Amino acid sequence: MSIQNIVLHVADVSKRFGGLHALTDVDLQVAEGEVHAIIGPNGAGKSTLLNVCIGRIRPDHGHVIFDGETLDRHEPHEINQLGVSRVFQTPEIFSDLSLLDNVMIPAFARRDGAFRFNAIRAVAGEGDIREAAEYHLQDVGLFERRLDEAGSLSRGDKRRLELAMCLIQKPKLLLLDEPTAGMSRHDTNMTIELLKRIKARGMTKVIIEHDMHVVFSLADRISVLAQGKVIAGGSPEEVRGNPRVREAYLGEAQE
Repeated sequence: MSIQNIVLHVADVSKRFGGLHALTDVDLQVAEGEVHAIIGPNGAGKSTLLNVCIGRIRPDHGHVIFDGETLDRHEPHEINQLGVSRVFQTPEIFSDLSLLDNVMIPAFARRDGAFRFNAIRAVAGEGDIREAAEYHLQDVGLFERRLDEAGSLSRGDKRRLELAMCLIQKPKLLLLDEPTAGMSRHDTNMTIELLKRIKARGMTKVIIEHDMHVVFSLADRISVLAQGKVIAGGSPEEVRGNPRVREAYLGEAQE
């Protein structure tokens, strides 16, 4: 990997919470267009790492560099404006608004630099954003429910709605925290196919996921965290065959 095509560089990042070392000298690079999976047992520091990347948590040491810019002093909304979007472990949606409004809001926010709750319906006639929202709802399979309240959706559909809310922002980097958590196998397979379609468009993605079927279906490269440290990294084949990884994580997952 040449430095020219590195979209995200987590450079020697460490974070402590009291006596807990959540992250210790974590260093990884994500190349443009790749799907980079981060795996590891519960408590390994995976979600903390994503929170550092989007500015919700400040590292004690090290830097996060996105598209050549150091993010250390940026607020989460500023990082979003730079082109980083995140699908959370628990879907963050506006339950009392329609699916269509949910997807339009981040589009206005990306354009104007702030969320606009009260004005959303007043400007709903702006056809370009409405058309884009309908396109992304169609893309994730929710177009027919576009006027329903988001709170009425199943967990799997809420996650797909949140994905549409991210995609309409046209991010350069998409972070997904356990995108299939709590889903049935049917919903998981639907989500895999959706993420494969997005992968084909060349969008750079970082995925945290416990389901190895999802990881090996999507990932180009994998980093393995254990006790806040990167213990291995490489292609899916390299990681699958790594004895240290099997001892720390994969063996547990296969029991």
